[in-house]
Parts: sequence; C-alpha cells; structure tokens
Amino acid sequence: METDGPDVDFSAPELELRLLGPMKLLRRGVLVTLPPSRKVRALLAYLALTPGPVSRERLCNLLWDGPSDPRGELRWSLSKLRSLIDADGRKRVIAAGDEISLDLGDCDDVDVRRLKEARRSGINNLDLPTLRTIAERCGGDLLEGVDIDNCPAFAHWLTSLRSEFRLYALEIVAEIGRRTPVGSEDGLPAALQWLERAPLDPGANIRLLSELIHRRMTDACDRHLHAAARLFADEGEDFQPVHAAWVHLQRPARQSAVTIISEGSGPVEPVQMAASRRASIAVMPFRDLSPGLAGKNDLGSAIAHDVVSKLARLRSLFVIARGSVFAIADEGLELQEIGRRLGVDYIATGFLERHDHGIGVTVEVAEAATAHIIWTERFEARSAERFALVDEVGNSIVSSIAAEIENEERNRAILKHPDSLDAWEAYHRGLWHMFRFTAEENARAAAFFRQSTRLDPTFSRAHAGLSFTHWQRAFQRWGDREAETREALRAAGQSLLVDDQNPAAHWSMGRALWLTGDHDQAVRELEHSVHLSPNFALGHYALAFVHSQSGDPAAAIAASDHSRLLSPYDPLLFGMLGTRAIALIRLGAFEEAANWAVKAAARPNAHVHILAIAAHCLALAGRIGEARSYAARIRLQNPNYRTDNFLDTFHFTPDVIARYREAAALIGLAT
Repeated sequence: METDGPDVDFSAPELELRLLGPMKLLRRGVLVTLPPSRKVRALLAYLALTPGPVSRERLCNLLWDGPSDPRGELRWSLSKLRSLIDADGRKRVIAAGDEISLDLGDCDDVDVRRLKEARRSGINNLDLPTLRTIAERCGGDLLEGVDIDNCPAFAHWLTSLRSEFRLYALEIVAEIGRRTPVGSEDGLPAALQWLERAPLDPGANIRLLSELIHRRMTDACDRHLHAAARLFADEGEDFQPVHAAWVHLQRPARQSAVTIISEGSGPVEPVQMAASRRASIAVMPFRDLSPGLAGKNDLGSAIAHDVVSKLARLRSLFVIARGSVFAIADEGLELQEIGRRLGVDYIATGFLERHDHGIGVTVEVAEAATAHIIWTERFEARSAERFALVDEVGNSIVSSIAAEIENEERNRAILKHPDSLDAWEAYHRGLWHMFRFTAEENARAAAFFRQSTRLDPTFSRAHAGLSFTHWQRAFQRWGDREAETREALRAAGQSLLVDDQNPAAHWSMGRALWLTGDHDQAVRELEHSVHLSPNFALGHYALAFVHSQSGDPAAAIAASDHSRLLSPYDPLLFGMLGTRAIALIRLGAFEEAANWAVKAAARPNAHVHILAIAAHCLALAGRIGEARSYAARIRLQNPNYRTDNFLDTFHFTPDVIARYREAAALIGLAT
C-alpha cells in the first residue's frame, strides 16, 4: 500500500494505528493511504480493539449481515488488511482455523491501548508532560468517519466504546486541568479544554472562574456564571458548589452582579427549560422535628440535597437546583406560591424525627398548581453512620418520588386526545400501553413512542421506550426475532446518541444486546446504566435478568432484591420475582425457586413465559399437581406452547436446559 511522503523515521514505531479522531495508519512515521472501504477500516479497528481471536461468524454478523456471501466479503477484506499491515516479513493478520486476530506487538503503537494502559497504571501516577502527550492523542471521538449504515451490531459496539473512551479522555483532561497552575501560560487552555468536555462538572467551572478572576477578566466571569447557572438549572444539577466557590474567589474583588440565588436577592424567577418539556419538581429542605433541635436543620438539608442529586441523575424529571430551592425555604411560602416562584409542576416536602435506632422521614409530593397531595409515605432508616443514614433514606425517597410522578403523568396522558399530546405526554402514553404486555398494547405503545420521537428527536427516553417495544416483540415472538432485534438495537443506539448519560439509554442497549447473545457486552451496558444512576430500578432488574440465565446467579438474586427495594410496585415486578426464581434453580434451591415463581405468576400482568417459569419450578420442586395447573393455564393462553418455546426464549446453560426438560416431561409440556 502506498504511503504519503518519502521521509521515513526509523526511530518511530514499525506501525502506528490512530483510532481516536479520524483513523490513521503510519509506518515508520509515514502516513499510509487507507483503503476507501469503510468495512475494511472497521474490520481493522474491531480486531485491534478486541482482545483475543474473533470467530469468522462473529465478524460476518458484525459487518456483512446482508450479502449473500459474507464469508467471501470477509476473505476479501482480510486480504486488503494483509497488504495494509503485514510488512517487513511479519504477519500481523493471524488466521487460526475459524478465528482471526491481530498481532500488534511491542514494536507497534495503538493510541487507544496507550490510553487504557495509562488509566490502568493510574493517571495520578503520571507526570504532567505525559498526561499532555496522551491528551493530544485524544482529540476526537473513536473512529470518526467510520460509521456504517445497515450494520446495527457494529454501530452499537462502536457507540458503546465511544462512550467509554470519552470517559477516559475526560479523566485525562480533568487531571491536566487540576494540575496546571492557575495563571500559567497553559492555565486558560487547560481550563477551557476541561470545561468543553464536562460543562456540568462543578470542578471544571470553578477552575475556569479561578483562571478568569486571576487574569482580571471580570466581564468574562459574569458571562460564564450567567450561562453556567442556566445550564445547570436546565439539567437539574446543583449549581450551589460553583456559586459558593465564586463567592470565595471574588473576595476581596467586587461582588458579581450575576449570581444564582443569594440571600436577599429578591424573588426567584421561574426557570424555563430550553429542551422539550419534562415534569418538574422542587425538593424543599426537610424539617427536623426532633426535640431540642429547633432551628437546626443540617440533617434535613442533607437528605433533601441527596434526593435532589439522585433525582437529577435519573434524568427522567426536571429537578430544580438546590441553591434556588434553599434560597426561599425560610420564607414560609404556601405550596402554590413556591410553585409559581420556581415554575414547577410538583413540590416535595417532608419532616424527620430522630429516635434511638435511626430516623423516620415523612415525605409528601403535591401538585404545585393545586396543592393537592398525590402521594405521601414514611421511611425508616437505621444506619449508625450519618452518611449511610442519608444514603439509605435518600434512595427510598428518590425511587418512590420518581415512580409516583411517572404514574401521575401516565394517568394524565391517558385522559388527553392523542393528537394534542406533546413529546413528554406521548412518551407517558406509550408507557401506559407498554406495561400491559400484550401484542396489541405493545403496538400501540410503539406508535406513541414514535410520535414522541417525531415531536422531539432529542428525547432519549422515548427512543429507549421504542427499543423496548421491539425487544418485547422479539422476546415474545410477536414478530420476526432477527428483524425486531435489529430495530431494538437501532432505537437503543439512537437513545445513546441523543444522551449517553441517560441510564435508560444504556438499559435499552443492554437488553437489546442480550437478544444478540452478547452476554458480556449486555452486562457491561447494564452496569453502566446503574453506575450513572444507582437508583434506576429497571437497570438493576435487567442485570438480574441477564445474570439469572447464564451469568452469576448470586449477583442475579442481589440485583433482583435491590430492584424490588427501589421499586416495590413496579409494572415489571413479575420479572423481578421471576428472575430470582430462575437464579435459584441454577443454585439447586428448587423449593425456594417455586415459591418465588408462584409470586411472579400471581402478578396481574404476568405473561405466558412467567407462567412457564412457575410450572417448571414447581415440577422441579416435586409439586406436580400445582405445576400441572400452571401448564393448563399456559395451554388456555397458547395451546401450542411447549417447553421448546420457553427454552428458545431464554439463554440458559446446557445443564439448566436438561433440568427444565426433565420437569417438562412430568407435566405435559415436553411435546
């Protein structure tokens, strides 16, 4: 393959592969002209990024799902790769039987590998010049310009890795920003680069303000504060740490005229969202009614702050920032006036009482416009440590508030004419139909999710909902499984492209990847979902679902229990209970599995596969009469349903399949 330019640098690596930003290949420092075929470049990148050999079948499914001769296409592409990177008597493209791998040894240099190695060794252990060298190679997204149409498996692999490497690059840039001295020649560029990658990071904003005030750029400080305050408010993030740092930084300089809410600053103006409407909520500080603590509300404020932060991370509601709420908390306003001042749909209030074993917190959520209470509940927390106490009660409150408001918004959307719905309402109308779990209701849900995405293409959760309807069609065999899997992947990918920090986007991608049989990648996406929002109950449930069949059964049980703790009345509760039963079967606890399976089947929206779980678990536990009654219920719903349908739906290991077949023979579901 020809190279661009005659100057060869024999001190440079034999081969350099640049995958961050536009793809580049260099041999001894000389740029090599890449073939025009995007699939050849994609194949090179995939093999370089995937540890170990890859089967030819996997590569064909990844890049050539359509052609009549995918293996022929693969052979042609591999020949192009060999002419591209095999040189100096060295074979880098290794074919061993039915598996392909790349041999990129010590003499070769791949930028993404360097980035991963730096992260593994600990970026805190690297000096500033080394960090800057690495950052220079992280100037763009992974494989810019190598997106391929009509290859959903490759597109979703690429989308997932792009998110991962964005995070790696951000960690490097943030470390550079923290270490570069304020006022130095590199100070302002380092601060701006950090802020560009993380506009909602308080540390990045504070770093830029430090730089600007050091340079006496007060007008720039004011402009940045105003813009950042609006951005944080629009995203439901807490701006108070940035504001507090600004107050500290400007002393003894002049007071900025542009701040968020400070004491005595006057009425709070309603915050208007720039994006599509979401239900909005203000969480007021919780009053501490404990004897002897009148006027001292540190714990109540800490719990409210924790709830605000965790609700915002769910990204399902618009959450007013803590600074705005706390500024008017002591004015003694009625709920309707708070709603008017803050421009919100809902207001959460509460009080706490301390006792010998912990605290009790009573919480109410009211409609701001009417002061009508839509939900109230009391929570108990018994942890000894203050931090654990706040975390324990905060988790329960967040999950309950999110679920109750979602339910309220769904009920409102049902009462409106479909043609009058906005994107938010169409999404919730879709949820209402989706949770009925029939083919007809699933189709109606998909139509509303499509309506929502047409009204607002940037609404990540609507794309995730659409992905789930395709997942259901594939899982329940309501359509062509392969076609529905592709559509589930496509919609999940769109959800991620719109907002890769939304836990629902990674949840939908993880479930879609499970359909393809890619267990490890599915788990990775679902773990990222709950990392983004530890209170996202569906993320924990999906992890339980995947682990219960072919992963870690103990992890499945823990995830199932946690999902039910977070959302005890979830529409998918039958699945949370059913996955626990499946995991217990793998552990040999048949009687316990049968009890959980019966609970799952008792849920009003349990589908035929849940009844099948109950029938097989009961048979394995020796409760044959009960098992046969569930088999009869299954035949009433679907006369053609057999154990093969059940086993073909899930991804069980061979030993578990054998157990289920033994059970099926006892209750008439084998044939």
